[in-house]
Amino acid sequence: MASITRIPRASSPTLRFARHYGEMVLVMLVGMLVFGLLESPFFSFGDLLSDAPAAGLAVMSLNMTVPMVAWMRWRGHGWAPTAEMAGAMIVPTLLVLIPLAAGAMTDGHALMGIQHILMFPAMLAVMLMRRREYSH
Repeated sequence: MASITRIPRASSPTLRFARHYGEMVLVMLVGMLVFGLLESPFFSFGDLLSDAPAAGLAVMSLNMTVPMVAWMRWRGHGWAPTAEMAGAMIVPTLLVLIPLAAGAMTDGHALMGIQHILMFPAMLAVMLMRRREYSH
């Protein structure tokens, strides 16, 4: 007798958790795009990363964090989990400023790549700490 594999419903806690993670990534991408367009009349982000990498990394972090915070609040999350998620965006930025300040790495574009790579597991770690918050 063949067994039937049950397909999880969209309302399962695991799918809600994954959906929240995906929403956060999407909101961050939209934030980068929208804020990037708003900033473009005033400065070139690429030039900023080259000329003042610390400022460029901070701007990028804010461009992603501000809409993510707004989205989480709109979705009904409290200030504590929202602040933790914002920290998951800001801490990687602070970490990549260390090799920049030490002179070990000065390429703002490369540092931004590392910044982004670190943000994804940081967000996941915060979500796993409050699994119930993100899966109900």
